[in-house]
Amino acid sequence: MPTFMVIATFDPETDLPQMKSVIAEEVAQVKVLQGEGRLTSLHISSARGTVFLGILAEDAAEAQATVQTLPMAKWWAIDVYPTDQPPA
Repeated sequence: MPTFMVIATFDPETDLPQMKSVIAEEVAQVKVLQGEGRLTSLHISSARGTVFLGILAEDAAEAQATVQTLPMAKWWAIDVYPTDQPPA
């Protein structure tokens, strides 16, 4: 299945108390996506307000849709990058 790197940056106008109120939901959905094999990695740069997500999906639209299931996605600008596998 194709892999994608999704770069999600927080809107600078994000309401931090509101965002913090969905952390438990976010963690639960991350676990669901990992269990389904759709989320392969998650890295957060708090200092840069950026989240890096490894996604397995059939195409970029499906990768975007997967990320949109995360509660915090409503505060993100999302860029989806197809990735190539390293040569064997």
